[in-house]
Amino acid sequence: MSFMSKDNTAVEPRFGSSLRAQPDIVTTFGSGMLVTGNVVCAGAVQIFGRVLGDIRAVHLIIGQGAYVEGTVTAHDAVVQGTFKGTLYANTVKLQGDALVQGEVYNKSLSIESNVVFEGSSRRLERAVDAPSAAETNGQAAAALPPVDEPLDLVPQQFADLPADVDHDVLA
Repeated sequence: MSFMSKDNTAVEPRFGSSLRAQPDIVTTFGSGMLVTGNVVCAGAVQIFGRVLGDIRAVHLIIGQGAYVEGTVTAHDAVVQGTFKGTLYANTVKLQGDALVQGEVYNKSLSIESNVVFEGSSRRLERAVDAPSAAETNGQAAAALPPVDEPLDLVPQQFADLPADVDHDVLA
């Protein structure tokens, strides 16, 4: 298996070599993929499938048709698909037919005309940091900025159901 370098020459990865040192590496979750758990990436992440969990990355793209539910922390985030949860990013772009439900903490926010945004936007007091080397090596992640009150993301028509009902199946 080989990768292509910037000048289109083949590069063979070696065990023990650090691919994380290259800032232009992009991780892509394809449309047929479901990830349940947390994702930490020292580079860019593109999501076209489903992620149920927290994501921490330098750059994040939630592509058209993708679904992400959880807490996202990134330098820059572009949402073109569906996102439910809390998003922390210096720059946030909601584009195309995006559906966003939750809170967006940002320094800069742009929303295109066809986007559905149900929630709130708040300004970040300090900029979002990139994931540290310790985080990408599986050690404890840095604490996220505090949230004033927890979000209830259960659709209103299911709010009165017993607590033991799996709400993810209903949505």
